[in-house]
Amino acid sequence: MTENTKHAMSRAEFIALIAMMFATVAFSIDAMLPALPEIGQTLSPDNVNRAQLVIAAFALGMGIGTFFTGPLSDAFGRKNVIFAAALLYIGAAVTAWASSSVEMLLLSRVVMGLGAAGPRVVALAIVRDLYSGREMAKMMSIAMMIFTLVPAIAPMLGAGIIFLTSWRAIFLAFALFALIIILWMGLRLPEPLAVDNRRPFRLPQLMAALVEMIQHPTVRLSMLVQCLCLAMLFCMITLVQPIYDVVFDRAESFPFWFGFIALMSGTGSLINASVVVRLGMRRMVTWALCGQIGLSALMLLLESLHLPNDTMFGLFVAWQTSVFFMAGLTLGNLNAMAMEPMGHIAGMAASIVGGVSTIFAAAAAATVGLLFDGSIAPLTGAILLMVALAFLIMLHMARVEMRHPAE
Repeated sequence: MTENTKHAMSRAEFIALIAMMFATVAFSIDAMLPALPEIGQTLSPDNVNRAQLVIAAFALGMGIGTFFTGPLSDAFGRKNVIFAAALLYIGAAVTAWASSSVEMLLLSRVVMGLGAAGPRVVALAIVRDLYSGREMAKMMSIAMMIFTLVPAIAPMLGAGIIFLTSWRAIFLAFALFALIIILWMGLRLPEPLAVDNRRPFRLPQLMAALVEMIQHPTVRLSMLVQCLCLAMLFCMITLVQPIYDVVFDRAESFPFWFGFIALMSGTGSLINASVVVRLGMRRMVTWALCGQIGLSALMLLLESLHLPNDTMFGLFVAWQTSVFFMAGLTLGNLNAMAMEPMGHIAGMAASIVGGVSTIFAAAAAATVGLLFDGSIAPLTGAILLMVALAFLIMLHMARVEMRHPAE
């Protein structure tokens, strides 16, 4: 880190701030899950399923915003873009709180997604500004642990807010969360991108940066694998509540099971942070994917045996934990692998990686969600297919790096 950053913030405080920025997305999605039934009954009683679009609308806005926030931070500085994005997020959250129609709520959620893209993407660029190599992967793994741990708190927090007030107050909690981020960052973090290192926000330069990323084999393949890994996580998050409700009749206890599983699976990021410097990022990702292939195949087989409901529930909980655990072992490493060669265009690289993976994951989750038939087979089959493809891509990456070690 730079001398100014060292003086202003300890490493632990820096990780906590970056983790909170990463957590904006998970908090904005997972805290809404318990509120969906009441939102449907309040704003769309004739078609309560429209409430599910609250998640998709946010993902859409985030995916779009992700493409722009990185390049903007390259041109105008990291902190300025986060300030602007967070203020947009806060304004949209307040609008959602006051919404009287489902259309206004969905529009507000799209804008919230645009704003949430700022902290998510620019935080990644900040880490790349100040760290590199396996040390960067370690820092990202610790921060990404919060990304996987937030679901442990968010659904219960959302349910608690609904119990004490109403679903509308959840949006005020979102606004408060973003306000804390900008105050903390504004007071404690010096601007990490010097004026001399900024790149003008011009289309030819942006297109040149995009072409450079696509042409780099490690960056290209890392992005593909990250698309698949994030899609697996989004598919699980999208379908897990209907599965608990329809398949296992455990809707009331869903927030507690979800929280427990997130806490257990959060150890994946801790393990990765402790061993990635010794084993390497690519090896960690490849091993995690290989393990998940076996677990998903086993889960698909067991589902076909029509075991007792309580037995299947226990097996599903274990498998759900493994999918979240895999995310902790892969997403931070894949981010670092894609960003490592792109330090000179970190903001643009973060935008492309985040935007492509988010839009792909959201589309995959929506598609798999439409296949839900009252069983876990569509989810397990989809995840097995995606993890097998991701594993094959990682094996190909190893061969490419052996042929072109300098790239």
